[in-house]
Formats: sequence, structure tokens, C-alpha cells
Amino acid sequence: MPIANIVVQPRNRGTANGILLPLLYILARDPEARVVLLPSDHHVRHEQTLAAALQKAVLELRTRGHQILLIGILPEEADPDLGYIVPGRSEGAVSTVDRFVEKPDARLAQALVQAGALWNAFIVAASGGALLQMFVQRFPRIVAGMQAIVAKNPFTADLSCAAMDFYRDLPNLDFSRQILPGAESSLRVLQARRCGWSDLGTPKRLAETLRALSLYRENADEDLGALNLAVQHARFLKEAVSLR
Repeated sequence: MPIANIVVQPRNRGTANGILLPLLYILARDPEARVVLLPSDHHVRHEQTLAAALQKAVLELRTRGHQILLIGILPEEADPDLGYIVPGRSEGAVSTVDRFVEKPDARLAQALVQAGALWNAFIVAASGGALLQMFVQRFPRIVAGMQAIVAKNPFTADLSCAAMDFYRDLPNLDFSRQILPGAESSLRVLQARRCGWSDLGTPKRLAETLRALSLYRENADEDLGALNLAVQHARFLKEAVSLR
């Protein structure tokens, strides 16, 4: 990947700012760009299932360029530690978004799943312009400040001292809590089939995912790379047993 395509923030200022900065670099190069947001801390057992839903979402943007498409995953269980999207009326391949429910209690999570709610995987497909407009409506001053930084050199992601200073005073902004709620009229959700999706945002969820991988012990001796968490976890367990 060209180094100019890697955008690094000076500081962590939440997921909303983390989306906005690279979005502005993309739009500076291609005002008609379509973008997909993919969180980095997820595990997907059946990647092709999710990939098919993403491809479908990007195709939908040809006639829905003014809308933001969310990927909602059909739940495998009523998990109170996850966020949920409650779909509204059907519009062909997608549905309107009625509301979001973040980390409900166990009883409400069960009721949501029974009513057809989907796991919010925080995966988004949208035209860059439509996505930017959501930020402009909520935080126009932040958008203007970042645009000034990007405008000085739109074809490289090297951040200036001005960017460092700007980020120092930026508030933490969460995309799912401070950008999406209230924008339901421009949001649509596309359902993805069950694909073994898991959010690895906590050590507990990482451990649960590792235990669910039925073949990770058998593959522990294969050279699958240092970043394969299942393999590394299996090796750790073997070493722990041998030391007892």
C-alpha cells in the first residue's frame, strides 16, 4: 500500500474523528469516492458471507448515493454486550432504520432479537460526500478545521504541526453515539446472514472467540503467521501445559 494512503492521527480522539480525517483525504483526491468503513477488532469465521453483503451494499450505492448503508448482522444469540439496529420498513434489499439500542440488558436483548433487530457491526458503506454531510451537520467547526489541514497537502498523509495543535484541543467523539443517532432518515440497513462475526473489543470476547474456533488446536503447529491469534493462543496453552 502506498505510504500516502496510510493516515495516522496525532492522537486518539474517538472513532468519529478517526473516520473524518482519512475521509477528507479520500475526498480531496476523489470527490466522487465511495467508501467502506471496517473496524479492525472483529473476527469473522465465514468471511465470504460478510464480503457478499458488502458487495451488495456497494452496488446499492449506485442508486442510493445520498444514503448511508449500515451492515446489520443476523444475530446468533441475544448478546447484551453488543449494539443493535432495529430495522423499519423494507425498501427492497435494504430497510429503513427505526432506532439504535446500545448494550441492552439480557431481557431487552432477547426481545430485540425476537423482533428482528440486527447486530450493529459498525460496518458502513456510503458515498464519501454523504458521509461527510453527516459530520458537517453535527460538527461543522471540526470539519472546517480538518479540511484546512488536508487542503495544505491533500496528496500525502504527513501531518503538520498545525494538525498536532488542532488534535490537542479536539473533543473525543464517538461515531455510533454522536454521529449516527438522529440521522436515521438518511440511514439504511442491509442484513448480512450469520457469518460467525464477533467483536473482539474486550479480552473476554477475544477469549470466547478463541474457544469457539474448533480447529485452532489442530493448526497450532502450522506456520500461519505471527498475527494469527488462534494459533498463538494454542501455542501459549501448549507451553503453559508443558511448564506444569
